Amino acid sequence: MAQAVTSVAGSSDWFERGYVTYSNAAKREELGVRTATLARHGAVSEQTARAMARGALQRSRKAPGHGRGSIALSVTGVAGPGGGSPGKPVGMVCFGWAQGRRLRSETKRFKGGRNSVRRQSVMHALRGILKWL
Repeated sequence: MAQAVTSVAGSSDWFERGYVTYSNAAKREELGVRTATLARHGAVSEQTARAMARGALQRSRKAPGHGRGSIALSVTGVAGPGGGSPGKPVGMVCFGWAQGRRLRSETKRFKGGRNSVRRQSVMHALRGILKWL
């Protein structure tokens, strides 16, 4: 996500920061996702996506000298080629958006290989922000 949005000239005017939290430990440590949320719903879930977005927004607001974060998005999923399960197949991606106290999440199932799933995820997440705004 960060690479896609910061490839545009002038993005430093509106892009504050990004987090890559691949592991459950990183989700807990960097974004404050609760252990119970991960245990109950898993890393690939709307509950985790909402917690990630909320955590990113809260942390951007607490950054020393900044306090500018106004909207956050999160993406967590199974891009493949491995790692899927019957309940969470390759191509399943959960999205979260947070602004103020508002939270929204959605799950999509994309087709294609790893790069295709990742590209589709970026497009969907950005469309979600545009729709939100």
